[in-house]
Amino acid sequence: MDIVALFCDLDDFYQAFAPTWQQHLLPAPGRRRRRPSRLSPSEIMTLVIAFHDADYRTFKHFYRKEVCRHRRAEFPHLISYQRLIECLPSVLVPLAAYLRTRLERTRGIAFIDSLPLPVCHNRRIYSHQVFAGSAQRGKSSMGWFYGFKLHFVINDEGALLAARFTPGNVDDRVPVPGLAEGLWGKLFGDRGYLGQELFERLQQTGVQLITKLKRSMKNKLMPLWGKLLLRKRALIESVGEQLKHVCQIAHTRHRSVYNAFVHTSAALIAYTWQEHKPSLHLTWEEQALLTEAF
Repeated sequence: MDIVALFCDLDDFYQAFAPTWQQHLLPAPGRRRRRPSRLSPSEIMTLVIAFHDADYRTFKHFYRKEVCRHRRAEFPHLISYQRLIECLPSVLVPLAAYLRTRLERTRGIAFIDSLPLPVCHNRRIYSHQVFAGSAQRGKSSMGWFYGFKLHFVINDEGALLAARFTPGNVDDRVPVPGLAEGLWGKLFGDRGYLGQELFERLQQTGVQLITKLKRSMKNKLMPLWGKLLLRKRALIESVGEQLKHVCQIAHTRHRSVYNAFVHTSAALIAYTWQEHKPSLHLTWEEQALLTEAF
């Protein structure tokens, strides 16, 4: 990741976004000091995004061993690590808004999946305090977990189209209508998205939901291209693996709800900046042929 290009893009976005955002903020009760940080919001967002593309396991080690030692030329006004952690919640809204600008457009073929984001080990659920009241217990293909779910949609080139966070106990089909806004063509999912009501609702918006059938259901005729593309669902699972192991979107070391969503948003943004994403490598002619074939 080119950190200079990332900062320039973030700074241009923030300069246009900040005036409108400030107009919609409610005044804080009482008198409060608003001491500006030596690091600008654009620099803070750059650091937290760059961490998710670095080879460091924790943000603390990344900041102290990489940024403070080798990045002082790019960031001449560095602050202490504790002060930086206190500033992270202030960039949550700009990061979420910037993520919207990084979403790509569909090419007629899209894949949908959910990724569990556990916040603690199952044995520590009753003693966990950070996400008490917001995280919920859910079940994935790997078993029970306590935390949240990331629901996301990608196109055939591996580019991110939409993303939503929900508690862990929310059914995978609930956020699909919101995720499918602006999509057209074919949407491929696993058996967790199977449902007649959801299928008909998406059909009215020009999206055809295609999933595998459960073993207890009667087999229905499906075009050959549909079966072939269902086998390509490993594409979105590869994206999920990158988000977990490369961008480190899921871990149990969070000590703040706001900072947790700062890092999860930054992880998604870091993925959008990756040059080489998992892809089906379809040409426009092949893509047009597949969308019209069934």
